Amino acid sequence: MTSNMTSIQPVSSVNETFFHPTFYIRGLYNIPHATHYYVFLSFVYTVTVLGNSFIMGIIYLERSLHTAKYVAVFNLAFSDLCGSSALIPKLLDMFLFDNQYISYGACLANMFFVLFFMTLQSLTLVAMAYDRVVAICLPLRYHAIVTKTTMSVIIGIMWFVSVTINALLVSLFTRLSFCRSTTVNSYFCDVGPLITLACNDTSINSIIGYVCTAVLLYIPLLLITISYICIGFALRKIAHVQQTKAMKTCTSHVILVALFYVPILSVYTAAFTTSVDANIWIINTGLTQTIPSMLNPIIYTLKTEEVMHAIKVLYKRSNLKPTKINKL
Repeated sequence: MTSNMTSIQPVSSVNETFFHPTFYIRGLYNIPHATHYYVFLSFVYTVTVLGNSFIMGIIYLERSLHTAKYVAVFNLAFSDLCGSSALIPKLLDMFLFDNQYISYGACLANMFFVLFFMTLQSLTLVAMAYDRVVAICLPLRYHAIVTKTTMSVIIGIMWFVSVTINALLVSLFTRLSFCRSTTVNSYFCDVGPLITLACNDTSINSIIGYVCTAVLLYIPLLLITISYICIGFALRKIAHVQQTKAMKTCTSHVILVALFYVPILSVYTAAFTTSVDANIWIINTGLTQTIPSMLNPIIYTLKTEEVMHAIKVLYKRSNLKPTKINKL
């Protein structure tokens, strides 16, 4: 009886590890002073929270910004804030406080939220490109076509697409068995490093991963590029003064697109074509997922006249209130 029990016990333990392991997130490996990188990310996160909260507050408080365009800008700021919150606090907890073990369920949740908000950022940039292309190519019909209701519906569809695709991607991991190493060579529960740890067929996961990357990164960038080609043709038909004014309205969006897509697509394309060192991958992807979220509100504050005007109006309004109270 005792011998039977002892023979059954290891099987139970193996099955538990086989299906629901606890993962170890390795992070940067054999790099001296790696904590400096994580401390820098904590600074990035602080600026991201303050900047995006500030932009959302300005849009909420100033009625002149209650337009279709700023529905998309608000959504971008929200997805930037949530995307950084899904990634950086957990990353700091793991690598600054040595909590690098993560449960199976928490790992999948971490993967979903990081990818979900990154997808939302990508699709929101497409919505903002749609706003600009209609404003410049069809200026007389702009207010009839791009309404707050229309933009809200577009944003709602983007949320649905983001949830659906990423839920499918993450749910496919539940069919995988992890009987090899449980050390994830990344800084969060990333798709690629997790797939390499599985010991059964991962072809479906790999295919869906490639499809999601194409649908959520390459195709949105293609749509944005097409929209700016249309804008380029439209600008050729108008006067130089109007050209300059129209181009100024696009400057902020072009910078946001470059900040988001160029670094991340460079890293992903390099990973598809060559073997990238794990430490280089971690540093590059970590920065490409966090720096744009920090810079976006700064760019919109400094480069957009409407936002700067709204800040001045709110500042004057806040200064007038105490004066009126004192007079009373």
